[in-house]
Amino acid sequence: MDKIKKGLGRGLSSLIGEKNIDTKSNQVSITDLIPNKYQPRKIFDENKLEDLTNSIKERGIIQPIIVRKSIDDKFKYEIIAGERRWIAAQKAALHTVPVIVIEADDLKSLEFAIVENIQRHDLNPLEEAKGYKRLIEDFSYDQEKVSKFIGKSRSYISNSLRLLLLPEEVIKLIEERKISAGHAKILVGLDNALFLAQKIILKKLSVRQTENLVKIFKTKNKKQRFDQFQDPNIKNLEKIITEKTGLNVKIKNNKKNKGIISFSYQELNQLNKIIDIIKSYY
Repeated sequence: MDKIKKGLGRGLSSLIGEKNIDTKSNQVSITDLIPNKYQPRKIFDENKLEDLTNSIKERGIIQPIIVRKSIDDKFKYEIIAGERRWIAAQKAALHTVPVIVIEADDLKSLEFAIVENIQRHDLNPLEEAKGYKRLIEDFSYDQEKVSKFIGKSRSYISNSLRLLLLPEEVIKLIEERKISAGHAKILVGLDNALFLAQKIILKKLSVRQTENLVKIFKTKNKKQRFDQFQDPNIKNLEKIITEKTGLNVKIKNNKKNKGIISFSYQELNQLNKIIDIIKSYY
């Protein structure tokens, strides 16, 4: 619990600093606001956005939007927290919105945007991972520092970042919500990730079914690798016995010339045939 308080439990004052907050709410023109260039959330749920728009039409904006003065345009304010409220306010045809202006550099802007969105469960797993990646690449965080800041385990951060290793085509399927993050985690590191992702969509596979499908492919690949490195003399012997008996034969022989020979049968008659052959010679 202590970790959570140090990370997601941190409020605006602890992230930005009390002295940098103007607690007075000011009304500014809706056109004077611009999106946060460090906003990790790129996809907004249309149904939730419509509900918020209807609420704003009825009650107005209750919670002010947190902004800072834009570095690029001195006449504009950059949103740090509350972009969804700003978009909904435009849909509700408001002309002005309440804001609280704070002093914050780029790092603080990104930190607060990530924390606010995670607290509200507004980020999809990819947006969350991209936020962590930006802290690491743009602001020299390491995974341990991100872990302490967010209040989640190091392994959680590591697994989150691994999603970004997936092919772009698979990442797009996650963004479009055609496959879930649960599906995606299973596909990380697989050469045929896109093929499997398409199978998930086509067959409407659950996460558990996807796990089983991946196991089948891994087993198949191991078998193929084994066949590739098998002694050609052993393979030839398998072929001869298969042709003689009409049964599928596998021989596993190690370096000490010890191993296993197996016969696969599809029906009772084939099993009886194996038994008869053994009995006739022994």
